[in-house]
Amino acid sequence: MKKLSAILAAIALGTLGSMASTLARQADSAYMAEDYPAAVELYSRSLAEEGATPDAYYNLGNAYWRNGESGHAIINYERALRLDPSHTDARTNLEFVRTKIQDLPEDDSAFLSNLHASVTSWMSPDAWAWTALALFIAVAGMAAVYIFSSSVMLRKTGFFGGMVLLCLCVYAIVVAASTASAPTRHNEAVVVVPTTLLSSTPKTSQNAADKVVAIHEGTKVEIVDSVMTPGADGSEQWYDVKINNSTRAWLRAADVRRI
Repeated sequence: MKKLSAILAAIALGTLGSMASTLARQADSAYMAEDYPAAVELYSRSLAEEGATPDAYYNLGNAYWRNGESGHAIINYERALRLDPSHTDARTNLEFVRTKIQDLPEDDSAFLSNLHASVTSWMSPDAWAWTALALFIAVAGMAAVYIFSSSVMLRKTGFFGGMVLLCLCVYAIVVAASTASAPTRHNEAVVVVPTTLLSSTPKTSQNAADKVVAIHEGTKVEIVDSVMTPGADGSEQWYDVKINNSTRAWLRAADVRRI
């Protein structure tokens, strides 16, 4: 109960960033006055005109959530975490909002993915890079012990300790690289309309054989490919998407927004 209260309090405040700009102050004022549509507009303008920061995306996510737009809220919390994986409030609110969406993600590899996400959030990309460097130096030290020591016990310690540290060093490098490149990856998207249809073909069809399935706002998808198809009002873009790392289907590009 205490955790839930903390989550709701974080969403209610929604002004973690100490932004000094006029637009940001106006957005903060609109948010506190519960004028959430105005807060969304002002936070969006602040981002466009003054540049992206984790706190700015966090505040915009809070405004979208309060405005009843869970899909856009999830997108902005995700964007905040791409810039700063250690942004605790953004991660907490993202997890909270995800419990409220209709299509909950499957837990097929939840333990490992959640563990990796938790470890990744400990530090910034720069901190992970420095950690990798420190581990590499430690590996070199263990290698020196193994090569130059005359003690069998010390040589064993140098060998096995060096192997463990080497594995940790490689993992730190992978995490540093993946978190640093996250802001430039745009193959993930979130449904931003109340309901959209998944189809086995990139077109709107009345054919039952096309296996049309509905998914709802806030559902996260991975974009694999895209095509333009002729529609009633001209060309229409469709995405070939993957859901829960397994299901493949097509949906209208207009129904999702890239993170």
